[in-house]
Amino acid sequence: MYQVKVYKDNAYDVYELTNSEANSWLKVVPERGGIITGFGVEGEETLFLNKGTLYHAEKNIRGGIPILFPISGQLDKGEYEWNGKVYHMKNHGVARNNPWEVIATKADEEQASITLRLKSNAETKIEFPFDFELIFTYTLTTKGLEIHQQYMNHSDSSMPMYPGFHPYFKTTHKDLTYITDAKTYLDYNDMAVKEIEGRLDLADKKESFALLDATKKEIAFELPDRKKTISLTYGNEFNYVVLWTEKDQDFVCVEPWMALTNELNRKEELVMVKPGETLRTTLNISVK
Repeated sequence: MYQVKVYKDNAYDVYELTNSEANSWLKVVPERGGIITGFGVEGEETLFLNKGTLYHAEKNIRGGIPILFPISGQLDKGEYEWNGKVYHMKNHGVARNNPWEVIATKADEEQASITLRLKSNAETKIEFPFDFELIFTYTLTTKGLEIHQQYMNHSDSSMPMYPGFHPYFKTTHKDLTYITDAKTYLDYNDMAVKEIEGRLDLADKKESFALLDATKKEIAFELPDRKKTISLTYGNEFNYVVLWTEKDQDFVCVEPWMALTNELNRKEELVMVKPGETLRTTLNISVK
């Protein structure tokens, strides 16, 4: 019922996990930041993907589910200070700009999975001076997609981070109702904190919304044009969900983050992984 196959797409290896009975699939391109590029359920693709950005290594991919590590969002002036030294880092960190290694695949009667690894290297240390190892396992099940994460610190000092994910959900509707216990959100368009009153409309908004005060680690929303409900559940480490879109593009991003943008400069909510320790957490996405 479940299978894993590998094929080439414009010189990149694509690992595709499939469930033939459910007509579902998961597509992963390890070389492009370990990104998930497709997630289909009942024969219908869930994710938006601009393939032109996937094929050009110098471009940030618009679509799929990019991995954000060690930061989510941007840094003021693209820089931060750590232990008296100033470092420059690109938006959303280093993980999405480096190739990941496939260390295992598996398929049986219950699920299919692929496990990827990214280790720090000379290039990542220019932006982020820590010895780290990330191991992510993507699992396709009858219930949806599971992303199991391990963030390992091999440095001699504690490692700051606030990872996240950037899922692009395919839809023409930008005015959606989100099922969440969050009561307020930060509107980055005018930097005002506002109450959530029914729907949140991202149409014509250049900047994102950040849901601020949710206690339940879950969010769901219906896509009216798809007649599907997307549900995300995630580990306790993820304190925020960021909502974003681009004008004239058919997607809405619903992004679990551990802290808000520029946290590496504020240093108020950093997740600190002690030397030799590993933080483990999950993100699950289901479609009904």
